Amino acid sequence: MGVKKIGLSACMKAEKMKLKRSFIWIAFFIIPVIPALMGTGNYLQNIDILKSEWFSLWTQHTLFYSNFFYAPLIAVYCAYTWRVENFNHNRNSLMTAPVSVGCIFLVKLLNIFRVTLLTQIWVGILYVLCGKTAGLPGLPDVVIFYWLVRGAWGGMGVAALLLLVSMAIRSFAVPVAFGLAGGITGLMASNSGYGMYYPFSLMMMGMNSNKYEDVLGGEGLQFMVFSTLYVVLFCLCGIRWLAVRDVKA
Repeated sequence: MGVKKIGLSACMKAEKMKLKRSFIWIAFFIIPVIPALMGTGNYLQNIDILKSEWFSLWTQHTLFYSNFFYAPLIAVYCAYTWRVENFNHNRNSLMTAPVSVGCIFLVKLLNIFRVTLLTQIWVGILYVLCGKTAGLPGLPDVVIFYWLVRGAWGGMGVAALLLLVSMAIRSFAVPVAFGLAGGITGLMASNSGYGMYYPFSLMMMGMNSNKYEDVLGGEGLQFMVFSTLYVVLFCLCGIRWLAVRDVKA
């Protein structure tokens, strides 16, 4: 009789336990505060020019968060997820457990998606708190919160890529540096008109980074298609890597 494979639900519970008391929650809470303060300070210094209140504040917050902090923060989540496995032969134990390689990769990605979505909620809370502290009236337009959710999905292709990098390169710093470089090149690709074809640009476009009007316009479906394609592509690459490099090692 063969050994029964562990299911997706049990794997998810195990991954949640690994992150429960991890240091990523320090990064989760502290790192988004930095661009929030920088963006609010920039808004207050240019308040005579920035006349669109909540939307103006959004442009300043995302100017820093989406371009320089969002991708590296996801990289921290991805790097830590695999760092746990690289200690004390945990990775060898994981690969010999009755769990499919597809389940291993997908569960880690789903867990990162959960943390990323929580991060976006935290970013939204900071945005509202900063706006009220800056004296803005009422509450922001609901479209802002749609951009936050859309930015989370745009970031999933990047998360799948950075999870693959973190798995292949057993270093904490390299994926974070990769995420930072991706954010900078994503900004360049977005400004050159090729953002729809580059995963790091998609996360910025989803957030409507540094824009008043919706940068996607009528290209929302195209954005979803490309974002989903990148998630699928990097998942397949990650699962294949695990099957060839780790299982056969």
